[in-house]
Amino acid sequence: MNLLLLHPEDLQPDGTALIGGRRLQHMQQVQRVQPGQQLRAGLLGGLMGQATVQELNSHQARLALHLDQSAPEKLPLTLILALPRPKMLKRILQTIAAMGIARLVLVNSFRVEKSFWQTPWLQDDSIREQLLLGLEQACDTVLPEVILEKRFKPFVEDRLPTLANNSLKLVAHPGDFPECPRSLGKQPLTLAIG
Repeated sequence: MNLLLLHPEDLQPDGTALIGGRRLQHMQQVQRVQPGQQLRAGLLGGLMGQATVQELNSHQARLALHLDQSAPEKLPLTLILALPRPKMLKRILQTIAAMGIARLVLVNSFRVEKSFWQTPWLQDDSIREQLLLGLEQACDTVLPEVILEKRFKPFVEDRLPTLANNSLKLVAHPGDFPECPRSLGKQPLTLAIG
């Protein structure tokens, strides 16, 4: 956890934050924080900065906040990815968030087994949990957008043209093709893999 990610419900009327659960456990067991110590912190969807530990016990920590920095800019990238095996999905979601990708579209394809769409890892809460872990590692506060498209043809014919409008469109496909463009700067990009 490189960034203590705070949720709106953690905020208190006096301007402090109260946290518990996994984040508190990490602070105590991994970071071994003490009262008075400062941590990098950020509010989900908002600013980043410092949190000073005011109080700490086995149930909760009270933090004084000084959040004055913007979150890093997202890459102007829409990644279209064939739904991976459930075993790989958790790691991929964390990596997507850590890389700063703005939008992920998980699509059905010829090799995606129907059972993959039944995994509990595709539940909103499970996706969100993995994305939050990625944000904590990357020191970011803004969640990427995740879209699930179970039907390939309607997605490609009906929704993809709007989604990829005004962007460079690339398909990662093995073979003897021109080299992938580099140094695109801030040009929006739609990249399909798998």
